[in-house]
Amino acid sequence: MDAKQAIKAAKSYVNDIFEDEGLMNLGLEEVKFKEFENCWEITLGFSRPWNANRNSLSGLTGAQTPQRTYKVIVIKDDTGEVIEIRNREVEEAR
Repeated sequence: MDAKQAIKAAKSYVNDIFEDEGLMNLGLEEVKFKEFENCWEITLGFSRPWNANRNSLSGLTGAQTPQRTYKVIVIKDDTGEVIEIRNREVEEAR
């Protein structure tokens, strides 16, 4: 499996597993191959409709900024099997 195949598999898995949640803006964030474990770690970011920031302008415009959620999808290189999905914590900008 190469990086493109791993990314495609991760996106497909996330779209399938979160199908009922109306994901928006699904995008690639990071790709890492872990040789010792023989697996890919693909970080994807996306937004959900109900998870939006409200700021002072949103009261005037009605527009909301969706927050990004980041997931790390771990895929076995030899089988293409997704073996783990976990949250990736992101530090707040100061």
